[in-house]
Amino acid sequence: MFGPHLMMDCSSCDQDKLASVDLISKVLDEFPDAVGMTKIMPPYVFRYHGEVPEDWGVSGVVLIAESHISIHTWPYSGYAAVDVFMCGDADPDKCVPVLQEAFAAKRIEVSEVRRGEEAAAAGLS
Repeated sequence: MFGPHLMMDCSSCDQDKLASVDLISKVLDEFPDAVGMTKIMPPYVFRYHGEVPEDWGVSGVVLIAESHISIHTWPYSGYAAVDVFMCGDADPDKCVPVLQEAFAAKRIEVSEVRRGEEAAAAGLS
């Protein structure tokens, strides 16, 4: 297997934290080290605005040697969607505490997909 792909729904988060480009940049900058991954570029983060006034937030991504981390926030709803695809020796169990602290999330629901199992079975990992 190449590694787990964690999809985390962070709810009841601090709206000010989710609205902060600086905080999302900091989280993406520090997250790789906190879970044992290797950052290979600075985070790319921006604020977006949708057609509906409440449909706005901050999105960002950082590429890591082991794959990627992305964050999309909806401050009005107190919600963030975070994807972490990791290969190698990174520790998926460390992801939730990092996000709980960063966003003051009261609840994080985690879904996991095991990526690359067929390729690994074929000797491609």
